[in-house]
Parts: sequence; structure tokens; C-alpha cells
Amino acid sequence: GAIKPGGLVESDKLPTDVRKRAMDAVEECGRRVTVGDVSSRAGLKVTEAQTALQALAADTDGFLEVSDEGDVLYVFPKDYRTKLAAKSLRIQIEPFLEKAKSAIDYLARVSFGTALIASIVIVYTSIIALLSSRSDDDNRQRRGRGYDSGFNFYINPVDLLWYWDPNYYNRRRAREGKMNFIESVFSFVFGDGDPNQGIEEERWQMIGQYITSRGGVVAADELAPYLDVPSSKSAMNDESYILPVLLRFDGQPELDEEGNILYRFPSLQRTASGSSRRKEYVGKWFDWVADMEKFFKEKKWQFSKTNTSERALVIGLGAVNLFGVIVLNSLLNEMAVRPGGFLTFVKNIYPLLQVYAGSFFAIPLIRWFSIKRKNNQIETRNKARLQFARALESPDIALRRKLLSARDMAQNTVIGKERIVYSTDRDMMEQNYETDEWDRRFKEL
Repeated sequence: GAIKPGGLVESDKLPTDVRKRAMDAVEECGRRVTVGDVSSRAGLKVTEAQTALQALAADTDGFLEVSDEGDVLYVFPKDYRTKLAAKSLRIQIEPFLEKAKSAIDYLARVSFGTALIASIVIVYTSIIALLSSRSDDDNRQRRGRGYDSGFNFYINPVDLLWYWDPNYYNRRRAREGKMNFIESVFSFVFGDGDPNQGIEEERWQMIGQYITSRGGVVAADELAPYLDVPSSKSAMNDESYILPVLLRFDGQPELDEEGNILYRFPSLQRTASGSSRRKEYVGKWFDWVADMEKFFKEKKWQFSKTNTSERALVIGLGAVNLFGVIVLNSLLNEMAVRPGGFLTFVKNIYPLLQVYAGSFFAIPLIRWFSIKRKNNQIETRNKARLQFARALESPDIALRRKLLSARDMAQNTVIGKERIVYSTDRDMMEQNYETDEWDRRFKEL
């Protein structure tokens, strides 16, 4: 057991989300990228993108290229995903873990719905048994020795798997929101999850791509439609809301000739792909950003994706269960003798039946108020961002001059193959010779 150099998989040290987003960005950019390319395309911090690229290059036999201005590019082979998966056990088992998680999530959903049916069966079977025992005088002596209804209650966990479907989420999309009764119970009580899950990553991708497409220099007003900025005028005069963008994409403020504050992002001005041509600003911002989302829009929460008939059925059965639990409580309190067998089991689990029946309506009620509050906040933020976007559509003279100044200061440098002076994929002596030859010719000129 000596430790072998290179035995560690550097990519395993990366957060899964960072690694996946970086790899997707590498693919989209043609596997030849700068740190700025990955940062803007994936919405990652510049430091995160750099760490991810270094780890991926080390694990997949990628190599580095250095331009004549000292820019570092990362180049990956076509099969770099295959090479990485062959080295990393973590990456190999991730698909199975994701499927297992989906299966567990779905099993939890159908189990809660199945519990409603089970609760109704238990409650009303107990009520019938207690009423029968009360009216049957011939069984008083038998009841004194401990009542046994002769009914053996048994829940087979395998029965829950009747509803189990490993491809639940894919099938849900295919059915366009339709769900069976067992699914609709969980949807009514707990909802269908956060509609904005993963939207923060999308927001940073929008901002990163916007800055890159504008040559790495923007005014704060241009990013307001993508950020959470109060709509008051005093908030717009204070541009501190742009600080998170500066920290993520390594930006810095600069003054133009007229004293306007603009923001330059040097890392996002260097790219290994794309065009160095800049689109001319003609006065209408909506035309200027026609190829991008005009503002960042959050989705509102839904109480439940169930339709009216599904919701009515769920509420009806929930009410039937709650009524039965209340009646059962009265019967159990009036029972003068000690129960036995099935009724003993029911009396032991009765607190759980109460909790289930009560929470069946308490949780949705709390969610309803919470969703109403969240949606009001989302609507306020969406309106504010739309207001900032419309202000850019027909800017006043001061804002127009600031936007034009940002365009004049913009710079988008494309680093092509002809600008590479060193590559880790080639022999050092050969590159030194080529560099010396280039310097000699340059001096002769």
C-alpha cells in the first residue's frame, strides 16, 4: 500500500451541482473554454469555475493552453465524461442513488394516501365492532374475559408497492398533471414542491450570459431586472444591490468620462468561442435583448395540482375519516370493559389516528395562508423587475448616455488557436522553437 500519485479523483471533491453545471457548460462551449466561459454559462462563481476546471482537467487528461496575453484555456477530449466516470465510483453510483431517492420520495407520497384508506378501514371497523358488542347481550360473559372480534388486522407493506412507480416524475410530466387518488391525497395535504426549485441557478446563468453578451461592462440599471431590488427611487440611487454580482463574477466598478459608475467583469471578457462583434445599441432595450429573457420572473406557488373532482374526493374522504375518529373516541370512552385483540390494537394506535385525522386538514390550512403570503411577495418582486425592464425600454437622456458609455467601454476578446503560444499537450522544446522563430520574424518586421 504505498500512496500512488494521481490516485485521488479530484472531481469527487467538488459539490455535485457545481461539477454537473461546469461539465454542461464545457459541452455547450465546445470543450475549449476559459474560466469566464464556464462561469457565465453555468452561473458559477469565478473561483468555483476555476476549481472545477482544474479538477476536471486533472481527471480527464485535459490540457491547458496559454495565449500570447497570458490567458489560460482548458481543453477537454471528446470522451472526457467517459474517462471521468471510469475513474470515479461516486459518479458511477450517482444515477442509482438518484433513482433510489425518486423511488423513496414517491413511496412516501403513496404511503400517506394509503394511510387515509387504512385509517378509514380501521376506524369504521372498530365502530362496527363496538356497536355490535354493545347490542349483543349474549356475548357479555365473553367480553368480560377479554373481547375478541375474530378479526385479525394486518397491513402488508407490499400492498403499498402496488402504487410504486420508479418513473413517477417522468410519468407525471407525460400525464400533464393528472394523478391517481393516492397521489392526490399527498398533493392536497403537502402540495407538489417548490415551483422555483433550481431557479436561482437559472438567475445567475441569465446574469452571467447577459454580462458576457454586453462585452463585460454593464450599468447597474441593466442588471436590476434580474435582481431583487426594491422599486423605490432611493433604492435605485443606491447601487449596493449589485454587490452579489461583483462578488460572484469578480467584477469591479469604473468611472466613465462623464463620472457614471459602470461595472467591468474582466473574467467574462475573455472567451474561447463566439464572436467579438458587438451589437449596436439603437435605443430600445427590448430590441437590444431580444435574444434573452427581458427580466427574471419567479413562478407562483400552487396549493395543489389536483383538479376540482380529485380535490372534492380527497376532502370528502378526509372528512369521513375525521368524523369516524371523533365517534370512535366517544365509543372507546364509554366502553366499560377491557378490550382485547383487535380493539386493543386500535386503542393503542388511537393517538396516531387522531394526529393523522387532525393534520389532514390543519397542514393544508397552514399551507394556504403561507402560499398566499409567498405569492404576494413573488408578485411584488416580479412587478418591480418588470418595472425596471420597462424603464430600460425607453431610457431617459441620463440613462441612455450611461448605456452608450458602457457599450463603448465593452470589450469581448475571442482567443483563437492562432493566439496560443504554449500548450501542455505539446512538447516543450518544439514550442520554445516556435516561440523563438515568431520573435525573430517579429523583430525583422
